[in-house]
Amino acid sequence: MGSSSGGGGIIGINGVGSGGGTKKKYTTFRSRQRANLSFFLVVMFFAVFGIIVFTEVFFIDERNAGTGSGVLIRHAGYQHGYRKGQEYDENEDYISIRMGLGGGAMMNDETLGALLLGGGGGVPPAVAAARANPPLPLLLDTLPLNSKDLIETQLPPYPDNSTLTEGSWQNVNGTKYKFFVFSAFFDQRRKGQRIIRVIGATKTRGPERVWCRLWYKIGDGNSTAHISVTVPAKVWAIRENWNLKYSACFATCALPANRTTIPSTVSVVAHPRDPPGNLLVVHNGNNETHTPPPGYKFGVCVKPLHFDYNREIQMLEFLELNRLLGVEHFTFYNHTIGPQVSCILRDYETNGMVRLLPWRLNMVSQKEIRTEGLFAALNDCMYRSMYKFTHVALIDLDEYIVPRYNYTLPQLVEHLDRRGNLHSAGALSFQNAFFYLQWSDDESLHSESDSVAASLVTVRKTRRRAKLHPHKQRSKYICRPEVAVEAGNHFVWELLPGYQTKNVHADQAILHHYRVCEFGGDDCIKTTSVVDRTAYRYKIALTEAVRSQYERLKSKCHLSELKLPKNQGLSKFFKLLQTR
Repeated sequence: MGSSSGGGGIIGINGVGSGGGTKKKYTTFRSRQRANLSFFLVVMFFAVFGIIVFTEVFFIDERNAGTGSGVLIRHAGYQHGYRKGQEYDENEDYISIRMGLGGGAMMNDETLGALLLGGGGGVPPAVAAARANPPLPLLLDTLPLNSKDLIETQLPPYPDNSTLTEGSWQNVNGTKYKFFVFSAFFDQRRKGQRIIRVIGATKTRGPERVWCRLWYKIGDGNSTAHISVTVPAKVWAIRENWNLKYSACFATCALPANRTTIPSTVSVVAHPRDPPGNLLVVHNGNNETHTPPPGYKFGVCVKPLHFDYNREIQMLEFLELNRLLGVEHFTFYNHTIGPQVSCILRDYETNGMVRLLPWRLNMVSQKEIRTEGLFAALNDCMYRSMYKFTHVALIDLDEYIVPRYNYTLPQLVEHLDRRGNLHSAGALSFQNAFFYLQWSDDESLHSESDSVAASLVTVRKTRRRAKLHPHKQRSKYICRPEVAVEAGNHFVWELLPGYQTKNVHADQAILHHYRVCEFGGDDCIKTTSVVDRTAYRYKIALTEAVRSQYERLKSKCHLSELKLPKNQGLSKFFKLLQTR
C-alpha cells in the first residue's frame, strides 16, 4: 500500500509538471502575438500619418498652383498686453490672401512678419515676380510697390459707408468678449515714439489681441481714396477699473517708420481679414501743427451724465461759476440727460463753450464696468484737450476748485509758479472738503429775497467738514494734458518722465464738494465743522450771471420757476409787513 501510495504521489507530481510546462509555452506564444500586433499597429499609424502629410502637401501645392493663393498670414504669436500670462485664446488664426502670384508660393513666419509689419529680411521670389505685373487696382499703380503693399490691397477696403464723428462708441467685430472703441489720438510725446492711441473699453484681464488698420488719404483734398497699413495693437486696461469684468483701455498702434505722414482715420479689427466695423478720426493735436495758446487756457472735463440728469439750476451754476474762475471750455458726455439740461448745453455749445459728446456704451454700469465707463471719458477729454488748453480740471458737477486768495484759477497757477516753480508739475492736487447738504443753510439766507441767489448751492451751503481728506483720497486735480499719460478720478496715474504731481496746500485752494452724507443717513453732520464763506467772493457776480442765463433760456428751454424755500418766503413776507 505504501508502494501504491508512493506511486500515486509520483504520478501526481508528473501531472502537475506537465500542465505547468504547457501553460508557460502558451503564455510565451500570446506575448509574441501581442508584440507582433503592437508593431503592426505602430507601422500602420506611421503609414497613415505619412499618407495624410503627403496628401496634404501635394494637394495644397496643386491647389495653390491652380488658384494663385500663395500667402498665409499667421498672427497668433503677437502679444499685446503688458502683463505676463495673459488669457489669450490660443487658437491660431491664419489669413489666406489671394495675390495672383502663381506657383503656389508658401511663406514662413519670418517672411510673413516682414510683409505684414514692414520689416526687412529680403523679398520672397513670388512677391518679386508679382512686382513685374502686379494685379493691383489702377488707383494704386502710382504707389511704390513692395510686398506689404501687395498684402494691404487684398484686405477689406476702406469703409466708405461709415459716418465720421467727433467721438462715438463703435464695436470691434469678431472678438470673444465685448470690445468697443471711442476715439483715437496721434501721440509722439515720447522720444522716438509715434503712435495712434485709441481709447476704448474691453476685458480687464487678458484683453484680446487686435489689429489697427491705419488709413492714409491719397490724392487731393476732395479725394475719398485711401490706402491702409495694418499693424498689431498693444492693449492694456486703464489702472482704475475696480476689478470689474470690463475696463476702459488704451490700444496703441505704432506708425511705420517709413511713413512720415499721419493717418487720417483708423479701424480696430480682431483679424486683418475682417471688414472694419468701426472708423475713428485720428485727432492730431501735436505741437508741431498747432500753436500753443498764449498764457494760461483752462478747460473742464466732466464724467458721463446719466440717470436722465436734469438739474437745470445746478448746471447753470456749474457753468457760470467756473467761467468766473477762469474756465473757457467744458466737455460733457451724454449718457442720458433730461430735456432742460440738454437744451442748456446745446445753447452753450453753439457759443463754443461746451462740447457735448454722445456716450452710449453697451456695458452694464457698476456690474460690468465702473460708472458708465467714466475713465474712458476722463482720458478722452484729457487727450482731446491736448495743445488746446494749458490746463484741464477733471471735476464733477457738485465740485469746485476754489482759490483762497486769488480770484481765478489761472491767477492761482501763476501765483504758485512764482512761489515754487511749477515747470516740472504735470498736475496740481487739491484736498477735498465736504459741504454736506444736510447742514442748515447759511444764516444770511433767512433775509434773502432773491430766488436766484437762494437757489445756488455755493450761496446756501457754507458749513463744511473741518478735517480735509488727504491728497489722493477724494481729492481732485488740474493737469497739463500735454504731459499727462493716464488720468484717474482722484489723481493722475501716469505723467511723462520728468514730471510729477504737486500737492497744493489748503491755505492756497481746496476742493468744495457739495453733497449728501457719503455713507447714507445723517451721521456725517455730527463731525466737527467750520463755516467757510470763501465762495461768497463770487456771490454777486454769480447770481447775476445765472439770472441772465436763466431769463434768456427760460422760455427756450422751458426752465422751471424758481421759488424761495419756505423759511425764506416767510422772512420776505414779514419783511414786507414791517415796511408798511
